[in-house]
Amino acid sequence: MLRTILICILSIGIIGVGYWGYQEHKEKTAVLLQAENNYQRAFHDLTYDMSLLNDKMGSTLAMSSRDQLSPALTEVWRVTSEAHSNVGQLPLTLVPFNKTEEFLSNVSDFSYRVGVRDLDKKPLTDEEYGRLEELYKQSTDIQQDLRQVQNLVLKDNLRWMDVEMALATNDSQADNTIIDGLKTVEKRAGEYSETDFGPTNASSEEGNKNFSKLKGKEIDENEAKKVARSFLELDKNAKIDVTKNGNGANYKFYSLRIQEPGKEQETNMDITKKGGYPIWAIRHVDVDKQNISLNKAMNKAMKFLKDQRFESLVASDSAQYDNVGVFTFVEERQGVRIYPDAVKIKVSLGDGSIVGFSAADFLAAHQDREIPKPALTADEAKKKINENVLIQEERLAIIQNDLGEEVLCYEFLGTINKDTYRIFINAENGNEEEVKKMDNTEPIYNGV
Repeated sequence: MLRTILICILSIGIIGVGYWGYQEHKEKTAVLLQAENNYQRAFHDLTYDMSLLNDKMGSTLAMSSRDQLSPALTEVWRVTSEAHSNVGQLPLTLVPFNKTEEFLSNVSDFSYRVGVRDLDKKPLTDEEYGRLEELYKQSTDIQQDLRQVQNLVLKDNLRWMDVEMALATNDSQADNTIIDGLKTVEKRAGEYSETDFGPTNASSEEGNKNFSKLKGKEIDENEAKKVARSFLELDKNAKIDVTKNGNGANYKFYSLRIQEPGKEQETNMDITKKGGYPIWAIRHVDVDKQNISLNKAMNKAMKFLKDQRFESLVASDSAQYDNVGVFTFVEERQGVRIYPDAVKIKVSLGDGSIVGFSAADFLAAHQDREIPKPALTADEAKKKINENVLIQEERLAIIQNDLGEEVLCYEFLGTINKDTYRIFINAENGNEEEVKKMDNTEPIYNGV
C-alpha cells in the first residue's frame, strides 16, 4: 500500500515537473519568437527607410523652388530619424554600426539645417548642392547593400536570433550571412565618414567639444595637478592620478582622479591641455539632509565663481534635486546676457560645499564678441508675443538658434496662469526664436 502511494506521488511529481518544463519551454519559445519578429520588422523597416530616403534625396536634386524644397528636405530629415530608430532596435550591440549611424546623422543634420532656413533669402549654394549630390550617391550605395542582405534573409529564411547567438558565443562556424552583410554596409558607410560636410552640417554636439577658441600654452601633467589643487583647494596630501586623453578628439585634455586624505569619496576632474582650463569636476558625495536654503547655496556658487575669476557671470537658472542645488550662470556684457557662455555649479545643501562644476559650454563658446545693436525696439518685439502672456521682465540676450548661429534677441519672462515662460524674439527680424516653459516647484505629497 505504502509502495503504491509513493509511486503515485512520484508519478504526480514527474508529471508536474514535465508540465512545468513544457510551460517554461513554451514561454521561452514565445519570447524568442517575439524578439525575432521585432528584429525582422526593424530590419525590413530600415531597408525600406533607406530606399525611401534615397528616393526623397533624388527628388530634391530636381527641385528649385523653396515651396517644394523645404518640405522635401524636412521629409528627408523625418525619414533619417525613423531609420535611426530602426537601427537602434537591431541586435547590434556586438557589431559596430556607428559609421552607418554617423552617415544618417550627417544626412539628418544637413537636411534639417538647410530645410528650416529661409531659402528665398539664402538659396542652396553650389557647394551645398554638390554636397546633396554626394549624399544621394552614398545613400544609393548603402541602399543597394542593405537590399542584398534583405534578399539573402528572405531567400534563405535567416533568423536574427541565430545572429545574436553567434555574436554572443563568437561561433565562427555559424552561418553569419547577416553579420557579413551588415559589415559590408558598415564598411561602405565608413568610406564616407571622412567626407567634408562643411560648417552647415556641424552638429551642436561636436561644436561643444571643439575648444578651438582657448588661449594659452599647453600644460604638462604636473601643471594639471597644480590647477586641480588650486581650483578645488585640495589638501597638500591629496593623491592625484592623471591620465592623458583626447586622442582622435577635437581637443586634448587630462583626466584626474583625486583622493583626499580622510575622505572615502573621490573627486574626478577634466582639464584642457591647452591653457589648463577646468572643463568639469565632480565630488562624489552623499547629501542626506538639507541644512541651508537654495538661495544661500546660490550665494556660495557665486562666491566660488568670483574666486575663480568668473567676474562677468550672472545667475540664470536654479533648481533643486534632492538635497543638491544646481545653478546655471551666463556671461553678461553691456547689459546683454550671452547664453552660449554658460557655467553650471552643483552645491550641497547639507554644508554648502561645491560638489559639481561644468564649464564645457563656456569654453566652447567664449570669445571676444561685437554685440550688435537691435533693429527693433523692445515694444516692437513685445507685439510678436502671444497676447495671453503677462510680461514680467525683459532684457537683451544672445542665444544660439536651431542652425547653431548666435542671434541677438529680446528675452521676455512672462506668465500664463501659474506657468512661467522664457520667450526669445529675434531683435533683427522679430522671429520667435525660442519659447521655453520654466520648471515649476514640485508639490509635496504626504511629506515626500
